[in-house]
Parts: sequence; structure tokens; C-alpha cells
Amino acid sequence: MAAPEERELTAEQTEKLLQFQDLTGIESMDQCRHTLEQHNWNIEVNTADHRIYSYVVSRPQPRGLLGWGYYFIMLPFRFTYYTLLDIFRFALRFIRPDPRSRVTDPVGDIISFIHMFEEKYGRIHPVFYQGTYSQALNDAKRELRFLLVYLHGDDHQDTDEFCRNTLCVPEVVALINTRMLFWACSTNKPEGYRVSQALRENTYPFLAVIMLKDRRMTVVGRLEGLIQADDLINQLMFIMDANQTYLVSERLEREERNQTQVLRQQQDEAYLASLRADQEKERKKKEERERKKKKEEEVQQQKLAEERRRQTLQEEKERKSECLPPEPHPDDPESVKIIFKLPNDSRVERRFHFTQSLTRCFCVRRVSLGPDLFNLEEKDYGKRWSKNTLLKGWDSLLPVKIRSIGRARDGIL
Repeated sequence: MAAPEERELTAEQTEKLLQFQDLTGIESMDQCRHTLEQHNWNIEVNTADHRIYSYVVSRPQPRGLLGWGYYFIMLPFRFTYYTLLDIFRFALRFIRPDPRSRVTDPVGDIISFIHMFEEKYGRIHPVFYQGTYSQALNDAKRELRFLLVYLHGDDHQDTDEFCRNTLCVPEVVALINTRMLFWACSTNKPEGYRVSQALRENTYPFLAVIMLKDRRMTVVGRLEGLIQADDLINQLMFIMDANQTYLVSERLEREERNQTQVLRQQQDEAYLASLRADQEKERKKKEERERKKKKEEEVQQQKLAEERRRQTLQEEKERKSECLPPEPHPDDPESVKIIFKLPNDSRVERRFHFTQSLTRCFCVRRVSLGPDLFNLEEKDYGKRWSKNTLLKGWDSLLPVKIRSIGRARDGIL
């Protein structure tokens, strides 16, 4: 909802607002509206606010008695014709709105005018900008070039002479193509009529020089009337020379802004590169910390597992020691001495009854930390040691009596 002090715009004010924005290049719609309101919605506020070089060529006065006689004879007819034409156009505006006020295909209007111009005046002419007026303004602003606008009055008596003897002269064509962008359209076309309402020409032929000044597109020169080729070249050169400093200043400011932007971009890229390097270092440090922590946890787990294994083994030793029967007397003929050879090359001696099972031997082995694979060597008196090998799967031999393994009185296990 609009603010209380801001009233809604009429259709005419909206049209003027858009025209003024196209002409000046000001992007802020509020700024355009504020400027127009300060000048009572006068579309020529740009002319009032800025010094615009204006050059008007008046029609030559009649010479001699015959010339003045013809002038006075035609004066009432000319006055009556233009008066009736204005009245007719004014009355027709109430009956049927001017179709030129509705711009539906601005690019089509430009292309149609270019074709008409070439058919009538030939192909030797300045290079026409084949786009809308707004696009021409934007390109001239972006490229920091002068924009020459030509409004073609089809019905004006000086139009044909200007196009043939001035605009299409090779020297004029070379100057315009080299130093300026050239946009032209007929005022009978909606796009040309819209620009005509913005520039408010007084007569034809009409030329306007527009450039970027004080950061907005501004009309800096107006040329009206039938102007000769040499005079046109001089006037255009004068306007461009008088305003060239603005373009140079704007070009320097733009280069400075670009350099500042490039420098800021380089600084941002360097900062991001440094940030990525720091993040990579931190990631590697974190991975190293996690790797060391994981390794320490694995070592700690191994220590705990080894401690539990030793504790379990010690408990098993104590339990096996309690279940061992008393050792038989050395002179007992039903006993055998078994020497347990341990992995650390130490030996443990123990006497068993022949009637005892191998389970008792393994109790001694458990108590003495013997291996899972061991040899039973029997020694017969006067003979070499005999050897029996008990491999894995010896669980089935545990109930077997020692007598079944051998009758030797001594053996090494």
C-alpha cells in the first residue's frame, strides 16, 4: 500500500516517468519520480537542470520581390492548413487514441524504418543501431560512447534534403561511425513517437547527442533544422570536444573501480586459498590424532586382553594345583617319573601312578605353562629314550591310563 503522502500516478504521469527514466538512464524509479515532481512533471526537466548545447537552423527568409510575394500569398493557405490539421488531430485524439502511443514491437519499428530509409535514400548512410532506444542508451553507457539520436519527420519539407545532402555524405558517415553510436527512427512509428515525446523536438530534422554524464545518460547537444554537412560535422565535433572530459573521467573511474574489484577478488581468492590450506592442515592433524588415539586404544585393549589372559591362566593354575593328587613315593614300582620340558627350556619333574589318567599330566602341564603340542619320551633302563608324540586332538586320550602310553619308569613330556 502506498504511503499516505504518495498519491497514485495517472496514466500520463506513468508514461512520463518511463520516458524520463529511459532518457536519463536513472535506475531508481523513486528518484525519477521525485525529480519530476519537483518540476511539476515537466518532461524537459533534464534540459532545465543541465546545460545543453542547442543549435537551431532557421529557414532562410525570402529574397527579392518575387520571393516575398510568394511568401505572403502562401502564408494564409499555410496557416489555414496547419491550423485545421492541428484541430483535426486534437479532435481525433478524443475519438480514437493515437496508435503511436502503444509500443508493441519497438525492434520491428526500427527495422522497418531502416528498410524504408535504404529504399528511399540508398545504402550509404551511418550504421543504424538495430535495437530499441533503451538498448542504445544502455550500450552507449556501457561502452562510454556518444549516442547520436535522429528523429525522422516523414512529412517535413526539409527531411529529404537533409537525408540526401547531409546525413548520407561520406564525411558525415565516417565521423558518426567512428566516434558515435547512431540510433534513428521515424516519428510515425510508435518507438520513434515515444522518443519524440521524451526529447520534445521543436522542428525537423532533429538530432540529439546523449552521453554518460554525472553517472546518468544526459542530452548534451540538440541540433534542429536543415543543417549542411560541413556545419553538422563542426557542430558534432564541438559538442564531443566540449564533453570529452566527462567520458575520460568516467572511464578512469570505471578502470579504478575495476582494478579495485580485481584486487578485492584476488584478496578474497588468496584468503580462501589460505583458509583451505589451514583447513587441510587441521584435517590432517585431526586424522593423525585420531590415528594415534586408535592405536593407543588398540594397545590398551591388547594389554587388557593379555592381563585377563594371565589372570585366567593364574586362576586355572591354582585350580589345577588343588586337583593334583599326592605324588607317589620314588620307590613305588607302580609309579613313573615324567619330566615336563617347557618352552623356556626349563623342566618340571613329577611322579604319577600308572593307574592315573593322562588328565593328571595335563594338570601339571597347565600349572607349568606347557605347550599344546608336546612329546612323551619313555626311557627304558639301558635303552635310549622312547618318544611318543601327542598332537592336537589329544582330548580323546585324556581318559587313557598312563600305563597305556608306556611302561617306562622315566619319561620326558
